[in-house]
Amino acid sequence: MARTPPPFAAFEWMIAWRYLRARRAEGGVSVMTWISLIGITLAVFALIATLAVRSGFRAEFVDTILGANAHVTVYAMPEADARGAVNRVIEDYAGMAARIADLPGVTRAAPLVRGQVMATANQRNTGAEVYGIAAADLATLPRIADPEESAGDIARFGAGVALGSGIARQLGLAAGDTIRLISPEGVKTAFGTSPRVKTYEVAYIFTAGRYDIDRTRIYMPFAEAQSYFNREGVADEIEVMVRDPDRIDAYGPAIRQAAGGAVQLWTWRDSSGSFLRALEVEDNVMFVILSILVLIAAMNIVSGLIMLVKNKGRDIGILRTMGLTEGAVLRVFFICGAFTGLIGTLAGVVLGVLFAIYIDPIFAAVNYISGGGVWDPSLRGIYHLPAKLEAGDVLSAVALSLGLSFVVTIFPARRAARMNPVEALRYE
Repeated sequence: MARTPPPFAAFEWMIAWRYLRARRAEGGVSVMTWISLIGITLAVFALIATLAVRSGFRAEFVDTILGANAHVTVYAMPEADARGAVNRVIEDYAGMAARIADLPGVTRAAPLVRGQVMATANQRNTGAEVYGIAAADLATLPRIADPEESAGDIARFGAGVALGSGIARQLGLAAGDTIRLISPEGVKTAFGTSPRVKTYEVAYIFTAGRYDIDRTRIYMPFAEAQSYFNREGVADEIEVMVRDPDRIDAYGPAIRQAAGGAVQLWTWRDSSGSFLRALEVEDNVMFVILSILVLIAAMNIVSGLIMLVKNKGRDIGILRTMGLTEGAVLRVFFICGAFTGLIGTLAGVVLGVLFAIYIDPIFAAVNYISGGGVWDPSLRGIYHLPAKLEAGDVLSAVALSLGLSFVVTIFPARRAARMNPVEALRYE
């Protein structure tokens, strides 16, 4: 009794490989194969590149938030004084910061004084936001103490101020120069409040990686900020850093209790949550759109296989009369389509990975060819187009591409398998 060959036997692969290498004179099948392969390659490349840029943009944005801003900020409840003015300063800021710093999972709690000023130098001026902070606390901010670029010495912070590179460029300043700060909250006189004007040395210049931080932020020693903004003996807020920022909501009750209860908490998700949610929605929409692009590319495989089945009708009839089963014929044409999808997917993965790895020189070349100005940090918040390869993104792109390629291949393969050999050979 003859033994039935197993599925995907060697002869099935041989026949499929022969059809994939069909010459133009035999029906132009190889041309359609190349079109299908290139379509799958470009679609997978676009999907992986988009997912990598999406992941990189979110990671860079979140990293700059967590590296230069409080994970949660503690404010006192607003109170009205005798004159009806709202007051929300923190008087026991040292004790409150110490109690919060002792909580499990809290890495730092620092009192701050904040105020708006006009910064001037070299006959130029710009608005800025001053953060009064202790030198030891400033040294624990990752994006400030260990920035992308810096000038001067952060150890000299007590002798001057630290400011963002965007302010330095705007005012034409370098480390060691002087900057004049003008605050409307100045000295109170019989004729009203006169602006406070004071000159400081630029001790340190940092590039945090976020345009809005580098363009607006100035750090001043805490005691000096108290005097400059008329906050003697008080602080405006407590800046808290935690070990796991993604679980920031879980720290809220303990921080509130340690602070004394009558406080307001403002987390990094509260300040940037709307942007992150919009980014997530955009990511999902882009994935769906690019998935449709992969589907369209996979449909080219169907077109190629339909042409192949039509041109190989005589061969199918002969193979069936020789004893080839419907399943064997189906597997032959399934291999033809699946092989095209597999090679196209692998090529797309290689191109997508290379794009993510070498995105900086690629973007630099595009910027050079276009004459510069392709990326505006004032609009996008960060200075370059980031890309971050994640295994889950690559695997999802591969699974999507191979899944669609395999599924769409089944239909023309079934058509070939169900072809009547008598009808196929009738006019031969």
